[in-house]
Amino acid sequence: MKNYLAIDIGGTYIKFANIDHSGGLQATQRIATPASLTELKKCLITIISANIQQIYGVGISCPGRVDPQKGVIYNGGALPFLHQFPLMEFVEQTFQIPCAVCNDGKSAALSELWLGRLKGHQNAAAIVLGTGVGGGIISNGQLLQGEHFQAGELSFIPRQSTSGATKDLIGFSGSAVQFIQQAAKCLNLKDQNDGQSVFKAINDGNEEVVLLFQKYCREIVHVILTLQAILDIEKIVIGGGISQQKRLIDQIRQVYTEVRKESEIVEATFPAVAIEACKFGNEANLLGAVYMLLLKIETITEGV
Repeated sequence: MKNYLAIDIGGTYIKFANIDHSGGLQATQRIATPASLTELKKCLITIISANIQQIYGVGISCPGRVDPQKGVIYNGGALPFLHQFPLMEFVEQTFQIPCAVCNDGKSAALSELWLGRLKGHQNAAAIVLGTGVGGGIISNGQLLQGEHFQAGELSFIPRQSTSGATKDLIGFSGSAVQFIQQAAKCLNLKDQNDGQSVFKAINDGNEEVVLLFQKYCREIVHVILTLQAILDIEKIVIGGGISQQKRLIDQIRQVYTEVRKESEIVEATFPAVAIEACKFGNEANLLGAVYMLLLKIETITEGV
């Protein structure tokens, strides 16, 4: 029985796997992400060609602003050479099979909506903590794309009303990478990205790092409250590698409760949202990309 091919184009690696209609995922493979569009095209042709006999279509997750109808990527995020690349058209014309393309943060949200901890929820959101703060918004049970396909680009939420500088955007203050590097510097760690040692210090009660951690969690709570005020959501799931640390989710919940108590009007007006870690880790973007493909195929089928 044929499956669907999921491809997750990341800044460092391209991951891919066959996934069945129920979300059953076969062994994931990965290769280094090429440094040019020409090499990326060759890479995609190789991956898809090797699986073409076993698949109905291809779902692709990638960085950048994505027009889901045309499958065109803008800006490209960590891969600027993707700018204005009509990825969906490239795959469909090359292989004559359906293809869907989705922004990576939105893919993560779709995976949770399909099979994860947002399943059955009508108004919710996923926050993905990494180099910046990505995510996806579920509104009335569907992924919200926005007028310019940028809904859920949480990195651009301002922290200061008088400045649009990068340092005053949540993508800087809410960056998991920035937090780990700042904490590692406090601990004089040789590896500035040693998250395990940072969380060991937090769990051991290192005062300086704990204070930094609390400040970081307060930034994420700022994002949650902003989403809640605008969208009246019922649930938030937190993704990204750092979300695997249970202490992070516990601390965010605690700070969220404390911040609500600081404002009687907020506590009286808005019910508390549920906050959980995402169900899916490294597989999230793969699953979300295939779910986007399934929704596309379903729409095409209904229109026939």
